[in-house]
Amino acid sequence: MSRIGVLAVQGAFREHIDALSGLGARCFEIRKASDLDGGADGLVLPGGESTVMGKLIRDLGMFDTLRGMVSSGVPVMGTCAGLILLAEEVEGGMTHLGTLPVAVRRNAYGRQLGSFSATGRFSGVGEVPLEFIRAPMITRVGEGTEVLCECGGVPVAVRHGNQLAMSFHPELTADRGIHRYFLDMVG
Repeated sequence: MSRIGVLAVQGAFREHIDALSGLGARCFEIRKASDLDGGADGLVLPGGESTVMGKLIRDLGMFDTLRGMVSSGVPVMGTCAGLILLAEEVEGGMTHLGTLPVAVRRNAYGRQLGSFSATGRFSGVGEVPLEFIRAPMITRVGEGTEVLCECGGVPVAVRHGNQLAMSFHPELTADRGIHRYFLDMVG
């Protein structure tokens, strides 16, 4: 049974824990650096406010550990703000972990009122619901990064080796296909 650490300093972490636990994973909340002492088979960086989350992972002393885990190959799934935390370039903003070869633009789809739902074909999963809430836009996909899903011709989910990231919130739907895909990455 996989042991998945879910960043729980801010944002929609509870929904990821519920989704992954429902698929049989053992999840734990990452609230402080020592929560990572036992390691993890996989990591989840949830949606929320990326600036706040980026500051907290630094202030709580877990930045280097998280970055090291991702760089060493621990599978990670980042959704919305999690995508921003992973991106190597944040247009007009601060880069955080910088491990994923993409550029993103924060709140590119608009503020809360610009939130919307759609469906898209996710490679290896099939048709999935896409929930966008103050979503970042992937504006550049780097070499070796695979686009897994598009919406309106724009990449909204990508994978680069052990890193899976998306602009939308799969944890806010009843569909568990993407969480299952992530657990398959974890092994």
